[in-house]
Amino acid sequence: MKKAEFHRKIRKSHRWLGVILGVQFLFWTVGGLYFSWSNMDEVHGDHQKAHIHPIDGDVKLANLDDILQKMKAKDTVNYVFDTRLIQILGSPTYQIHYSKEHDRGKKIQLANASTGELRSALSKSEATEVAQLNFSDDAKIKQVEYLTTTNGHHEYRESPLPAYAITFDHPSNTTVYVSTELGTVQKFRNNKWRIFDFLWMMHTMDYQTRDNLSNWLLRAFSILGLLTISTGFILFFVSQRKSKAI
Repeated sequence: MKKAEFHRKIRKSHRWLGVILGVQFLFWTVGGLYFSWSNMDEVHGDHQKAHIHPIDGDVKLANLDDILQKMKAKDTVNYVFDTRLIQILGSPTYQIHYSKEHDRGKKIQLANASTGELRSALSKSEATEVAQLNFSDDAKIKQVEYLTTTNGHHEYRESPLPAYAITFDHPSNTTVYVSTELGTVQKFRNNKWRIFDFLWMMHTMDYQTRDNLSNWLLRAFSILGLLTISTGFILFFVSQRKSKAI
């Protein structure tokens, strides 16, 4: 192959690689700028989380063994994985994780930690009140949605279900997600987080779950990026030789 023909093909390849990769490079750059200039506390909604007074150290707690016996009277409890003392609307509550089989079908039971009485999952009104108590700003409720399923694009993806999504009439358009079975707030999602999530998806090129950094599309574009840089270096040295020859 003649040198002139080789140089022409290199220039053509470099030009098309630049066109193909240009848009993705733009997203990588814009995403990087947004990530580096963003306050992550604001993205995560930490500044909107209200301070909840802890449970008093003098609280009288019910016997866990008595609570387990009440649970066994209504369901099969062969394994207990975790027991936590949480607070639901100012009331100390046991959150008990259990199952019938060792690694399958894990369940959650809430119980009043003072009286020992079993309690059901949060109702819509209770979940709404929990969200309001945990949201630091004074804002009205705009929408309440009950979630039983989510997909990979949902902002509450891979989080405990069922849950209530309580959206506030606030400039940040914040939605607080409350798990009905756990009885606690799981996520704060606002407009800054949504922009971050979209740019992160474009950054990782994982258009399904956002977080798979080993996907083949990202690998392919990384290789194409190296090819683009390589052809650019070749063109640089070719141009230098031509300049010297002249």
